[in-house]
Amino acid sequence: MRLRTPLGWAAERWELGHRALRWGTTAALIASVFIVLGGVVVRVTGSGMGCPTWPTCDGTNVIQLVPDNVRLLIEQTNRMVTGLLVVTVGWAIAAARLQRPRDRMLTRLAWSMFWLVVANAVAGGITVWVHLNPWVVALHFLLAMGLLACATFTWHRARWTGGDGPRPSAGSRMLSWALVVVTAGVVVSGTLVTGSGPHAGDSAAVPRMGFDWNVVVVVHGVTAVAVLALAAALAFRLRREAGGALALRRVGLFLLVLLIQLALGTTQSLIGIPEVLVALHVVLASLVWIGALRVLLDTDPRLWAVQDHQLVATEPQPALSRTTR
Repeated sequence: MRLRTPLGWAAERWELGHRALRWGTTAALIASVFIVLGGVVVRVTGSGMGCPTWPTCDGTNVIQLVPDNVRLLIEQTNRMVTGLLVVTVGWAIAAARLQRPRDRMLTRLAWSMFWLVVANAVAGGITVWVHLNPWVVALHFLLAMGLLACATFTWHRARWTGGDGPRPSAGSRMLSWALVVVTAGVVVSGTLVTGSGPHAGDSAAVPRMGFDWNVVVVVHGVTAVAVLALAAALAFRLRREAGGALALRRVGLFLLVLLIQLALGTTQSLIGIPEVLVALHVVLASLVWIGALRVLLDTDPRLWAVQDHQLVATEPQPALSRTTR
């Protein structure tokens, strides 16, 4: 006897249209960006210990209906955004499972989002328990970037059906992979910058990583310039390739967001790291990361594209009849 999950039972009886899947994956991606925004607002307002315990906020209540200070309100709101994220991811999981024919990889990607949400929530709780240890804070942020990556892949697979037309060359695909790897380096080095030096919202009591802040700032800046150079080189290659029109548009948008991010990062360093610019810088970092992944997915369209052999029929199959002479 085969064990059926509730979603498997539902999939045998109902079907959701592709529109529900598109809306669900879009909502999950947007909510993933909002969780990054919520985290940076907590950080720049010094609200990381607004709720001094986890999973409850004050040792008794998960949510205080009438918060007695602003920092507690901010931290509680951030935790409630996680609840919104769980709802949108659940929507994406259900919509993926109730598609006909079933796409197993799409379902697995959707479930991966859920487990990354769980891992990030646990990391957030540990962050509170260790009183904002910068290494745990960095892990918390990187898990959020992992969630963004998974949400982007899920969003892409829900829409992309492959195709037999021309596609960018192997050289362009290699450049797009390099772009993603170096962009990941920018994200990681950014956490070292934040954890090693002054940061809006921090107090003297918050521990630091111990790296030389000037050195990690230079490494972060040089890595960002490398991303800019790779994106420009990729754009020049795609201009000469028959199958590069879509990827070229994606690179153009990526370059626009990246240039804004570089200008914003330089400005915030020069004028004393104001809270509003820090928040914008972190949100734009998430958009740059999503943009790099979108460039890769449109330059190498084989990734996460739906193929016929990956689809599984979910409707009951008619019994085969055997005739005898």
